[in-house]
Amino acid sequence: MKIVRYNDARVGISDGRKVVDVSPLCGAEPGEWPPVAINRLLRDFESLRARLQVMLATEPGLPIEAVRLLVPVPWPNKLMAYPVNYHDHAKEMASTGLASVQGYFLKAASSLAGPADAIELPALPGREIHHECEIALVIGREGRQIPPERAFEHVLGYACLLDMTVRGKEERVFRKSYDSFTPVGPWIVTADEVPDPANIGMKLWVNGELRQQANTRDLIVDIPHMVSVASSASTLYPGDLIATGTPAGVGRVVAGDVVTIEIEHVGRMSLPVVQGTRGANPVFERPYEFVRA
Repeated sequence: MKIVRYNDARVGISDGRKVVDVSPLCGAEPGEWPPVAINRLLRDFESLRARLQVMLATEPGLPIEAVRLLVPVPWPNKLMAYPVNYHDHAKEMASTGLASVQGYFLKAASSLAGPADAIELPALPGREIHHECEIALVIGREGRQIPPERAFEHVLGYACLLDMTVRGKEERVFRKSYDSFTPVGPWIVTADEVPDPANIGMKLWVNGELRQQANTRDLIVDIPHMVSVASSASTLYPGDLIATGTPAGVGRVVAGDVVTIEIEHVGRMSLPVVQGTRGANPVFERPYEFVRA
């Protein structure tokens, strides 16, 4: 099953062909603030699963191509990410700050964007903006100090995620938190649709050129341990997102590019890159030259 937000912030379920509105089950209303209806659906998903399956099987819904898909979880309690979580990316960046050493960092939730949105480049002359291909783990069950062997009890599903980054040596959170820098989508695929989380392939293209390709079997910190480590410090809540880290192949994007990400068993989305006029600040005034190791 796929869980979506669409049109005027409605919440729906999908089989990939149609979307069935389930907004009444989670109190989703146009203009809701903060937009947390989907967090409630994720919290109650297991108790609602049988009812949702019947609705998806019996209700006509809308053709999925007729709706505008939005970011699935716009208001997570936490947007967490693991740095340098593939050995090939560590070599590429000449980095010793592996996920197994650094733990997780946080991104601003306001950086979230949906599959129908554009990636807006900030006005930062002399700085490159790079793509990073990642998987989003979507938390569905609250937990603290979760042991690795119970981690998947808390992962409701998965989504595609792009971690856009201003390349430089300044604070990582700042470089990754510009608006539109965390596209997520096109939906949340429930965990039962992913046969083996330790064997998920992923690819990223820019203008049809394959830039990144990897598999979760190559992770330094695997999915169960990512959940466990994160929850050792922070209580995980329904709707929290954990970005798994990027493999090698990161590279620059410029206005006019189209970035496409595909995660096996999860989905695919393509986003245009546009040049914005905002974002300049003294921190990024000094140019930075990215040298691939």
